[in-house]
Amino acid sequence: MSVSSGKSVPEQGAGKDGRIHGVRVTSEGRRVYPGIGLTKGVVAEHYGRVAGRMLRYVADRPLSLLRCPGGIAGECFFQKHAGKGFPDEVKSLPIEEKDGETKDYMFVDSGRGLIAAAQMGTLEFHIWGATRDRLERPDRMVFDLDPDPGLDFATVKNAAHEVREGLAACGLDSAPMVTGGKGIHVIVSLRRIRGWDTVKFFAKTFAAVLAERQPDRYTASLSKSARKGRVFVDWLRNERGATAVAPYSLRARPGAAVAVPVTWEELATLDRPDGFHPDDMDERLSRPCPLEGAVPRGIGAGVVDALDAWARG
Repeated sequence: MSVSSGKSVPEQGAGKDGRIHGVRVTSEGRRVYPGIGLTKGVVAEHYGRVAGRMLRYVADRPLSLLRCPGGIAGECFFQKHAGKGFPDEVKSLPIEEKDGETKDYMFVDSGRGLIAAAQMGTLEFHIWGATRDRLERPDRMVFDLDPDPGLDFATVKNAAHEVREGLAACGLDSAPMVTGGKGIHVIVSLRRIRGWDTVKFFAKTFAAVLAERQPDRYTASLSKSARKGRVFVDWLRNERGATAVAPYSLRARPGAAVAVPVTWEELATLDRPDGFHPDDMDERLSRPCPLEGAVPRGIGAGVVDALDAWARG
């Protein structure tokens, strides 16, 4: 199978020299998901397989990588700043932080970059909401619907549909992604006409209104006590420097689920948010990505006015 994305990625499969898609992968037989026997080599193969699709949403964005060098049974940690020892395919980008200090963040722009990150023990890719050519102009907004452990998936699906309806009332199109964890991301594709403050304001206001209308079902508060029996509408993914799990990323949890965008119609048929795995990817890649169907719109005056009207009910 070839991976096509406009990037040059060799044929799938490890050669005799231990290369996968042309990238040297060591210890490829190490079991990183011990419960199901999934190995480091299979992780690298997964990222080679989905690269053509995944790079549409990951390429040229600052990354936070969840690395589990010894597998999910060992120590896992997030890393966002470039460090020594990383392959050249994982590149660095200087970004000025809030305190005025400039640090090197990681990004990739090829399938080889994804595999090179996997070589360093990366299981999960988390992305900024902006690309490096215009870091101060987000091109996506994410509402992470995080349920209290006592809630079932049907409740989260209903929440996603209510978020969709509210966004539509504001003139914004959206698409869902099951996260491979507990919840659903409702993702809005944006035209890059406004900065982080505007996007954050919209997301925070939208989540707060939803919670105020149905306080027994939703919360927009970080407080753990406020989440009891409710779905947390997490709007904080929309701050500068915040990240959200990337489409088609593996999750570092038993079972090796994959975060997968789905259509709204398909979401209604699913019975869990962690039902997709590496073996399902060929079938997923044979279909258009649902994220492509959401029409981008900027958060201009018309959308802000529509938010105000929606909030007034």
